[in-house]
Amino acid sequence: MSSTFSLPAAATAVAVSSPSVERRQGLLRPTLLATAIALGSLSLQVQADSVQSFQVPAGPLAEVLLSIANQSGQAVSVDPSLVQGLQAPAVQGAMSVEQALREALQGTQLQVETTANGTYTVRPLTTSSGETLLPALDVSFSLGNNLGEVDGYQATHSSVATKTSKALLETSQSVSVVTAAQIEDQGSKTVQQSMRYTPGVFTNQIGASNRYDYVVMRGFADGSVDNIYIDGLKAMGDAGTYSTLQVDPYFLDRIDIVKGPSSVLYGRSLPGGLVALTSKKPLDEAYHEVQLTVGTQGQRGAGFDFSGPLGNSGKFNYRLVGLADYSDTQYDYAKEERYAIAPTLDVHISDDTVLTLQAYLQHDPNGGYHSGVPASGSITRRDGQTISSHFFDGEPAYDGFSRTQQLLGYQLSHRFNDTWSFRQNVRYLDSKVENSQVYGYGYSSGNELTRYYSGADENLHAYAIDNLIQAEADWGSSHHTVLGGLDYQRRWGDVLWTSGTATGLDVFDPGYGGAVTIYPTWTTSYDRRLEQTGVYVQDLIDYGAWRFSLGGRQDWVDVSVTDRLYGGTTADSRQAFSGRAGALYLLDNGVAPYLSYSQSFNPNSYNDENGKPLAPTEGEQWELGLKFQPEDSDDLYTLALFHINQKNVATKEPQNNWYSSVGEVRSQGVELEAKSHLTEQLSLMAGYTYTDIVYARAEDGTEGNTPNQAPRHMASLWADYALSHGLNLGGGVRYVGSSWADKENTLKVPAYTLVDMSVRYDLGQLGLKGLEASLNANNLLNKEYVASCYNLSYCYFGEERNVTATFKYQF
Repeated sequence: MSSTFSLPAAATAVAVSSPSVERRQGLLRPTLLATAIALGSLSLQVQADSVQSFQVPAGPLAEVLLSIANQSGQAVSVDPSLVQGLQAPAVQGAMSVEQALREALQGTQLQVETTANGTYTVRPLTTSSGETLLPALDVSFSLGNNLGEVDGYQATHSSVATKTSKALLETSQSVSVVTAAQIEDQGSKTVQQSMRYTPGVFTNQIGASNRYDYVVMRGFADGSVDNIYIDGLKAMGDAGTYSTLQVDPYFLDRIDIVKGPSSVLYGRSLPGGLVALTSKKPLDEAYHEVQLTVGTQGQRGAGFDFSGPLGNSGKFNYRLVGLADYSDTQYDYAKEERYAIAPTLDVHISDDTVLTLQAYLQHDPNGGYHSGVPASGSITRRDGQTISSHFFDGEPAYDGFSRTQQLLGYQLSHRFNDTWSFRQNVRYLDSKVENSQVYGYGYSSGNELTRYYSGADENLHAYAIDNLIQAEADWGSSHHTVLGGLDYQRRWGDVLWTSGTATGLDVFDPGYGGAVTIYPTWTTSYDRRLEQTGVYVQDLIDYGAWRFSLGGRQDWVDVSVTDRLYGGTTADSRQAFSGRAGALYLLDNGVAPYLSYSQSFNPNSYNDENGKPLAPTEGEQWELGLKFQPEDSDDLYTLALFHINQKNVATKEPQNNWYSSVGEVRSQGVELEAKSHLTEQLSLMAGYTYTDIVYARAEDGTEGNTPNQAPRHMASLWADYALSHGLNLGGGVRYVGSSWADKENTLKVPAYTLVDMSVRYDLGQLGLKGLEASLNANNLLNKEYVASCYNLSYCYFGEERNVTATFKYQF
């Protein structure tokens, strides 16, 4: 049920915002209406009017209300915009819950009301004539997993690191959030591009290729394409094949980046961390948006985003998002093409039960370029020449990549009572990939590349389910949020791979149309299967100003590969325990030091001398950090020092064709991040990363070396400024330090600095209500550079200047 209100003249004057703030509110208001948080906990039920002892220190009003809810066990609902920037006095002594809430609201224009079911709602005060002094928004209770407040580039909470709605300030692990506003303002075309300004993350592993999302975290490049989670569940692609999934950022509401090992809640994962995508969800108010995009490299696209209630019952909300995109890319003969649609339906079965039905359907008829060039001719000159950044090393008649993926699932939330709640996430995946590619691999003679052919026909199926039960309880003077979960993943797929050779190609004077020979005897076909079952438990403890986290998980993983042509199966069953512990102390001045320990594991894709898979890799991390959030602000400043050891890394002696799991990689470093509204008009993001990563143990002669594709230094700065009359200017600088081109450390990829720009204008200033135009330029100065190298035969050019213009209409 929606509320109507009017503002007196004085209140109207106070409510006047800058163009930047007005724009943000216009974009985010539907989301806030749909996800307005319930600041409260579901804990042991107590009588509302009973006298209790409260010990709540002064601080931000939102945190004080949360503490009162935690200590009392009563649900307190409030829209985050009402309490943003407000402070509350200490609430101490014996009193009822209502008295405690009223004491916290002293000096504000807010009041507490008791609902019919005995819970509490914070609303604006009203005048004698019934006018509200502040805008009032109806809110719905979020079942233990809300995402808090999002304002522009800043988010206050994350549900990923702990699977609960924990404030970022109170989470004893490094977590970064990329909001929808940041994705849009920076013109990001892929998930990996969306994280270009996130510390600890290297997104240029394959340069200008957009086929997959490679996310190198804290220096761990191996398996970086397998870091993605979607709405709480692993994406379930197969990183050992071409069947890796990709979600377009237009369909996302936010991206949470958790740094460091995270197996305790998610099972198999990489030690550098994980990337969690949150898709757009239905809104409870009508929202309609269409957009058109044109740009350099033949870019053109269209998208729509519709949402709102279905009918008048208030039980059904929908969202329908769609996109069509095309680009010629910067590479000769390579094109990108995508069609995607995502219908979502919220069903409010009752006040305590919500079911969200989800689908994501995507077809990529053309997957663009995904290859590289030798270091000689790209990093260094060859015969006095440099290979063009447009160079295509394939054959136009034998080049194609298509991917069709279908994701179907649901999210179910149910609250049993004021102590217990339950959540279940389920998703099924069906994917088909066809690939045909001629690629170069080193020089045969002179400037001519040796070329090979690779083809693939793959079908992948998977499903994942995560069951979680949550309890809130007070034990003495501490408050506990306890999770227990059981999740299950199963993936099966069949692959048919063909191989061959092609005639050579001159890198400086390419002539296409050469012969391609496919050898039937090189054809391989496999059934690939994976099954994982995990049981986990976690306890989040609030004890005064202390925040403790303890967690443990046991996993059982089965993998098998069956040769469909020649018979024979390679299978392996493993189990692993992962743990996590953290402690954080929240000072009254907004400073929060913390220390945490976490573990990870991931199945190994290499075999030993007997043909059996190696033991899973194991990662463990110590992280020491400091977070700071000033009073009356959502600004957040973080410092994290980390030390990670990864064991059971596959390594081999040069003369052997098999591996052993005695390798070890050690990564340590520091990350700094700042997200701030310096003024109402100026928003700022800054980050710095120092990563010292080495092969601590290896049998192939690389011990003591630094892995390639792991820059030691990275830094970024982005600012957005709102001028008058609806004009916004944004700009950023990204620095990526040098990295090694090969694991033998014989040649370095030079450092590079890139400049990005954004201009947005609200055409409503010209009488075109709801219409906005934006212009984005990535690599504005058109710097030519090599982004990274896999080895001396495979180096990847970075993205050249890319300019897009977008026209968006909201109605």
